[in-house]
Amino acid sequence: MRTVFTLASGRSGTSFLCGLLQINARGCVVTHEPYLDWGNPTMFGLPIYDCTMGHRGSVEALLDKKAGCIERYKPRVYIETSHAFLKSYWDLAPRWFPDMSVVHLVRNPLQVARSEANREQLIERWRLPFRHYRGRDGQKYFRWSLTGLEPIFGCFHSKNLTRFQWYLIQWIEIENRAIQFLDRFGKRPRCFTLHSPMDLNHQGRIGELLRFLGLEPQTTIPVIAGNRNRTPARKTVVGSIEEKECREVIEGIPNQFLRIFQDSPYSSCEWVRHLRKE
Repeated sequence: MRTVFTLASGRSGTSFLCGLLQINARGCVVTHEPYLDWGNPTMFGLPIYDCTMGHRGSVEALLDKKAGCIERYKPRVYIETSHAFLKSYWDLAPRWFPDMSVVHLVRNPLQVARSEANREQLIERWRLPFRHYRGRDGQKYFRWSLTGLEPIFGCFHSKNLTRFQWYLIQWIEIENRAIQFLDRFGKRPRCFTLHSPMDLNHQGRIGELLRFLGLEPQTTIPVIAGNRNRTPARKTVVGSIEEKECREVIEGIPNQFLRIFQDSPYSSCEWVRHLRKE
């Protein structure tokens, strides 16, 4: 059985990608965040904390459950587009899913950070149940994000970060993990990169994705449709304030976290200029 996971931050088009694959591919199981799949852990919440703190045994136990659940589906291909992969189990997953391929979703980091901050603000305003969990240290953490205990955040302990800046730092960490995953496990030949949202709305690129993953198409021409998962009453607007806050982050972050942006798939993007020190 082949598996496909997603290298992405939240607010990068993972939900829309799921819809595209559900509509356009046959003979496979496609899920976004498996909240309704009983026995299939979402890998959000405590597993993120455990990954950060090195509690590998706890994450491994959940991967045993996930692999068992996927096996029971008996699909030819299982595809999960959740952004939990790089947050909680990227460094362990190949032991359970050695034949995996990955889809790397890359979106303008300023738009990602603005959108993530907007979404968190709305979730807090609505007081969504289970939006927080307690780590093993007794502290509360937001269920769908990193913990802030990761080493990259240590560069900013004395800074009063805005939520936009916090999510920008998270994006940089996530993309570093994506490249580490591809290099450590030799997965570059098994990775298909999509620039979001452009490629997600391009029939040719979606057709290429289906062929790359070896999926049987439903139609001759891919159908562009899916859940765009917009945040109600919150537009993703990036302006001079966000650009200024981005410069503050980039000036304070060690160069080791910025080197990856000199190469593909980032170097040709217009927005990469925001990730260079002045």
